[in-house]
Amino acid sequence: MGNQEPASTRRVAGLAARIAVALVFALNVQCAVSFVLWPGAYAGGFELEGVPGAAAVRGLGVAFLMWNATYPAVIANPRRFRALYAVVLVQQAVGLAGESWILLSLPAGHAALAASIVRFIAFDAAGLVLMAAAFAWLALADRHARPR
Repeated sequence: MGNQEPASTRRVAGLAARIAVALVFALNVQCAVSFVLWPGAYAGGFELEGVPGAAAVRGLGVAFLMWNATYPAVIANPRRFRALYAVVLVQQAVGLAGESWILLSLPAGHAALAASIVRFIAFDAAGLVLMAAAFAWLALADRHARPR
């Protein structure tokens, strides 16, 4: 039974990594598609309006899709694409840091914009914690499974 424990732990850690990245990916893509298809529903949250607002929100949606192009390989095989998994974590951290900086640099009087940014910060922080925890578990499970 002792020999099966590391293999079982490695399997579960790999599954957890896939689920964590897939969950964040699915929510990111859902947001991106919504921004691209229905930008008018979101432009007001960024204090934007009209054609320029719709174009800006659509552009944000396209940027989200570009950002998430790295996720499917990690979802398919987080061990094989461990370096790419690290890139995903760095992307998430950069997004979180950038959003936090934008929020902190806003002058008073932009409640709707601040609320939109706070939602991104909350989601990106939760996603970073979830994916980083799964990454750490994966790395630890693999390390413990190595012959000594």
